[in-house]
Amino acid sequence: MPRWFNVAGPCNAADHYMLPVMRRLPKIRRLIDRKSYFVLHAPRQVGKTTALLALGRELTAEGSYVAVLLSVEVGAAFPDDTDAAELAILDAWRGDARARLPAALQPPPWPEASPGRRLGAALAAWSLAAPRPLVVFLDEIDALRGPPLVSILRQLRGGYPNRPREFPWSLALVGLRDVRDYKLDPTIEGGHGGSPFNIKDTSLTLRNFTEDEVRELYAEHTADTGQVFTEGATRRAFELSGGHPWLVNALAREAVDELLEERTLPITDAVIDAAKEILIRRQDTHLDNLAERLREPRVRRIIEPILAGEALPAVPDDDLRYVQDLGLVRPENSGGLVIANPIYREVIPRSLASVAIASLPRIQPTWLTESGDLDESHLLAAFLAFWRQHGEPLLGAAPYHEIAPHLVLMAFLHRVVNGGGTIEREYAIGSGRMDLLVRYRGRALALELKIWRDHEADPVIEGLGQLDRYLAGLALDRGWLVVFDRRGGLARLSERTSASETVSPGGRRVTVIRA
Repeated sequence: MPRWFNVAGPCNAADHYMLPVMRRLPKIRRLIDRKSYFVLHAPRQVGKTTALLALGRELTAEGSYVAVLLSVEVGAAFPDDTDAAELAILDAWRGDARARLPAALQPPPWPEASPGRRLGAALAAWSLAAPRPLVVFLDEIDALRGPPLVSILRQLRGGYPNRPREFPWSLALVGLRDVRDYKLDPTIEGGHGGSPFNIKDTSLTLRNFTEDEVRELYAEHTADTGQVFTEGATRRAFELSGGHPWLVNALAREAVDELLEERTLPITDAVIDAAKEILIRRQDTHLDNLAERLREPRVRRIIEPILAGEALPAVPDDDLRYVQDLGLVRPENSGGLVIANPIYREVIPRSLASVAIASLPRIQPTWLTESGDLDESHLLAAFLAFWRQHGEPLLGAAPYHEIAPHLVLMAFLHRVVNGGGTIEREYAIGSGRMDLLVRYRGRALALELKIWRDHEADPVIEGLGQLDRYLAGLALDRGWLVVFDRRGGLARLSERTSASETVSPGGRRVTVIRA
């Protein structure tokens, strides 16, 4: 049976194209051999479960350890009931062990224990009964909340001094976040916010694929089917995904299973770009889960200024780490934070604009010529009319107040390009702007968005210089500079929205829109 690019659950080599999983965790074996308790954290869908299932099988097959991945996720259904959470987790552990270990290595019957002691007692009994040192990977640890989370961490700390005879030889907590985030719960440790898991040796993370690894993964498909990924396609997939394993697989799956099923035809960069648009538009489960996080206050405090091109305000270090742990942002080599990859850079503002998109009234596409091409002058007239009539109420529907005008404008532009074009976005901390590029049937329109706030100078002069550089990079001779005036005490949008023509410092024609 042919293999395929997997985008649902753990990978296995019999069914899926996959790389050697332990290559991205070179230090983990040494930690296990040293009896370490440690944390493995990484964003969703980067291969944590796949890696630890494989490592458990490998260690067990070697005869060195009884090693197994156990999930605690079922306990999340009981955030205020430690007793019920423990019973559910123990039942899940029994099933995990039965599926992943030979009968002789499975745990004995769980011993009787008081609520709040059951998990520790079970691990102690299993360690005593196991014919080899017990190694446990506890997956989805950060699915737990409140008392059940505190309880399991305290039970692990309590049993730690008894290892390796009466507690696991080595143990890893596996999840999205580093264990340092658990100290944020003020109920932990009597209310002062300390972590009950202060026995960890270190924290590991699972890196993304390199470009060479993307090439290696795609070459497996070529070896199996003969269908080639061109060098441009591989490079483009890496560029768009940043090497995120789920995105790398999802782009390839869309390309080979939906867009180009004929195996004699090569996968090109154009096919990868088409796959990217489909993924963003469809917003599969992984991207949808990512978008849900944007509503969290600690995520908003980081993402909103990035989208606005503003410097980050004074935010707690834990918020910065949390958003990085989620995989939404990454440190830039030159300093600061940027959105983790170009696909997320598209998904995030599109998701935030979804309410405005859904709220848009019916708009006649007056911006199209008889042949279906984009007419820029008609588009400008349509936008000004739309903004004067609908801008005010739609601003209130946007979830991020500081960039509400950006989101409403993007909602309008999505209606413009629907079915016939794309919108590309660029933004970064400290840039003071967001750049948009609308592509429609071979036509390209570049826009630069600026915000004018109280006690600031008119941003038009600065914006013209910035737009000039943007246009030069795109080899375009004209564009739009949109200035959203957010100062207090102004007339209504319908009265102050206007457009005028000017010339940039580099001699390019610019339409300045004040809204």
